[in-house]
Amino acid sequence: MIMKSIARPGLGFVRHFSHTCSRRTTGIVLMNMGGPSTIEETHDFLYELFADNDLIPISKKYQPQIAKYIAKFRTPKIEKQYKEIGGGSPIRKWSEYQAAEVCKILDETCPDTAPHKPYVAFRYARPLTDETYKQMLQDGVTRAVAFSQYPQFSYSTTGSSINELWRQIKKLDPERKVNWSCIDRWPTNDGLTTAFAENIKKSLETYPKDIRDKVVLLFSAHSLPMDVVNTGDAYPQEVGATVQKVMEKLNFCNPYRLTWQSQVGPKPWLGAQTAQMAEYLGERAEGVIFIPIAFTSDHIETLYEIGKEVIGESKYKDKFRRCESLNGSPVFIKGMADLVKDHLKSNQLYSKQLPLDFKLGKSNDPVTDFSKMFGKQN
Repeated sequence: MIMKSIARPGLGFVRHFSHTCSRRTTGIVLMNMGGPSTIEETHDFLYELFADNDLIPISKKYQPQIAKYIAKFRTPKIEKQYKEIGGGSPIRKWSEYQAAEVCKILDETCPDTAPHKPYVAFRYARPLTDETYKQMLQDGVTRAVAFSQYPQFSYSTTGSSINELWRQIKKLDPERKVNWSCIDRWPTNDGLTTAFAENIKKSLETYPKDIRDKVVLLFSAHSLPMDVVNTGDAYPQEVGATVQKVMEKLNFCNPYRLTWQSQVGPKPWLGAQTAQMAEYLGERAEGVIFIPIAFTSDHIETLYEIGKEVIGESKYKDKFRRCESLNGSPVFIKGMADLVKDHLKSNQLYSKQLPLDFKLGKSNDPVTDFSKMFGKQN
């Protein structure tokens, strides 16, 4: 199999092959929230985000109208933020790169399911799930892995992406030409946690040796509304599991904390808030490293919210560092490939935890029977 080219960000799907996909082609679909690749896409991204009742449960009846108002109101502010980080989100660039690299590894290490073809399916930005699904059908893919790029499961994130995939299956593929399975969580994956540990070590080396072991490691993850947490959502526990695994790899070399960012609206959210903890520690600690523990690549939450707001606007910014995101880390990408390889060989369609999580969740059109969604259809 000869790969002709890798598509550049914003120019379509990840790669094109010199032959038509065989019937045994396995699609590897990286699912994430996404972000606007250009400033012009910001409004549509915000609308899709605020219209998602799984993520922001406002009102099933009136949410589309409310989302239009919020998107119109917030677009100028968010456009300005994207301009400050280079004119758009890099999440598509990194997702497409990661997907392509994972498939290269799988073609060598997992020949029984080769060739593997990479796809990206975003929940709120292009390529949206329906666009990706249409391309897969056009490519003749008959088996696919829905690979959540939220390592820690939440119904609001992974659950929302799975619900959207289910809606598109029923709409675009009622004859079930594509047989699906799912990787819905991987909070303690070795490649994931080793890559984080390596990046933290690099950040620590930027401090003088005499204070290095006193620097506070501040792990930061996207917060959740407390009404979602109180349903028993798995996310807080699984984020904590990732932090624990990373600290074990570091032999607990430094003091550390886990905080939460990106709160929106007046409702109570999971805390402590990253920005507030940063100011508290900035006054007391020798240094603080911010680690985006729930994100697999850079986007607005890392580049703007942490980089330009929390760090850039603080009077303690000389003490602060932002740990490099995973992005193109070979260790991280190999960890992803190993995870998919094990998943394909296991013949497991989805984790045992998934049905429980969905019973706790709510949706306009929820998945009610995963045996209908995943696996070979009769």
